[in-house]
Amino acid sequence: MAYDFDLFVIGAGSGGVRAARFAAGFGAKVAVAESRYLGGTCVNVGCVPKKLLVYGAHVADELEQAAGFGWTLEEGHFDWGTLIANKNREIERLNGIYRNLLVNSGVTLLQGHARITGANEVEVEGQRYSAANILIATGGWPQVPDIPGKELAITSNEAFYLKQLPRRVLVVGGGYIAVEFAGIFQGLGADTTLLYRGDLFLRGFDGSVRTHLKEELEKRGLNLQFNADIQRIDKLEDGSLKATLKDGRELVADCVFYATGRRPMLDNLGLENTGVELDERGYIRVDQQYQTTAPSILAIGDVIGRVQLTPVALAEGMAVARRLFKPEQYRTVDYQNIPTAVFSQPPIGTVGLTEEQALAAGHKVQIFESRFRAMKLTLTDIQEKTLMKLVVDAETDKVLGCHMVGPDAGEIIQGLGIALKAGATKQQFDETIGVHPTAAEEFVTMRTVTR
Repeated sequence: MAYDFDLFVIGAGSGGVRAARFAAGFGAKVAVAESRYLGGTCVNVGCVPKKLLVYGAHVADELEQAAGFGWTLEEGHFDWGTLIANKNREIERLNGIYRNLLVNSGVTLLQGHARITGANEVEVEGQRYSAANILIATGGWPQVPDIPGKELAITSNEAFYLKQLPRRVLVVGGGYIAVEFAGIFQGLGADTTLLYRGDLFLRGFDGSVRTHLKEELEKRGLNLQFNADIQRIDKLEDGSLKATLKDGRELVADCVFYATGRRPMLDNLGLENTGVELDERGYIRVDQQYQTTAPSILAIGDVIGRVQLTPVALAEGMAVARRLFKPEQYRTVDYQNIPTAVFSQPPIGTVGLTEEQALAAGHKVQIFESRFRAMKLTLTDIQEKTLMKLVVDAETDKVLGCHMVGPDAGEIIQGLGIALKAGATKQQFDETIGVHPTAAEEFVTMRTVTR
């Protein structure tokens, strides 16, 4: 049977665009349907605008440190509207780049909601198209718990388009998005409280990292409230919001921001017309080659619920394109030793196993830890400490994990990701000459086992 397309991609986010572009480059006839914005979550309401806001929030630190280096500055004034307008302009530029990448690759771009109507058929705005393969790359969507007043809360989707910076913010959640936005709001001048229902945020990260970040955020004056959760939200006469906690306390703010998880975006996708199955968490079930339980339909990215990071979606999209249309170049995605950054203030960089994971996996480990005040801060009164940590297999000397909390952690951890991917040992770290004076050199000068 002749199909309209060899590959029909639903969703023009990072993974979908990568799969479409490379499939077209391999000679396939490809279409992409997108109903919202080109570039997906990351470009529009995720990592890119978030990082721009983090940069903006970090300026306050630079201004505070300037006096130690002889700079006398007039009192600064921050304008939220200017930051958001400049951010919007950059996002529009990136949208245009994504459009050009697709069109110049020979991909047919369809702007509208796509719904699967059969194993090899997709409908977009009333028009039906047939395809040998359908790739679902629709990503995720933030969700707010079903509590009274949930409609008064916002999520990351709305936070990037607030008309003005709230004076008082309650951030609810314990994952990296909650921690990052708490730092953004506080750094830009809002009175910020972070509420988390658990004992300590960033579950799944190394215990030393979690504890160290907690201490540093408290030094900065961020109000951290653990074992706390909101029961209901009410709007007061003056327009402010009252959050009633499950322990009976009441907190008043101008904005309640929820970062309590994301769900796969499957709304009106037409999966009921296919043999596609969901797993127990509600994500699309796929095998190691991203094949769903319907032979002609594949899925990648956040919608499959594996590692929900943009570079991972890119790798998955590349793998699908190669397997279908350039099999001699196909290789599976390696989910081990994926470097990760959390753009908190100070930021986190991590790659490999945490201490807890290494022990649970049966490794006999040696831990190397260093906490120090960065050189840049020695001419200031700021007492922030940097944390660096290595998790080493005591029997093979192989470095199992690298973890950092401190300035430029994400930049530093990228290089260490290569080292772990290559199977570097602690001896090889020790024999590597450091770049002096830098914080990064601490990773190759830690000699004493902490425990």
